[in-house]
Amino acid sequence: MTKNIQKTILNKINKGIESVRPYLVADGGDIELVEVTDDNIVKVRLLGACEGCPFSVMTLKAGIEQAIRKEWPQLKALEAV
Repeated sequence: MTKNIQKTILNKINKGIESVRPYLVADGGDIELVEVTDDNIVKVRLLGACEGCPFSVMTLKAGIEQAIRKEWPQLKALEAV
């Protein structure tokens, strides 16, 4: 994969993350992109109030994953680390 393609993919993933970040911050949390694997798995770290929140799984699947998938349909899975 060329650097331009990698940069484009990262830009799309970050655009998806940025679209949901204000909601996380409003609840005292945040998110950090940790890694994008070669098999299109995105790994993120939930921070602040989001870390350990009982709704974090729902936030990951219904919010963050869908936002990233909207920008980058090739997303295979989203994982919290």
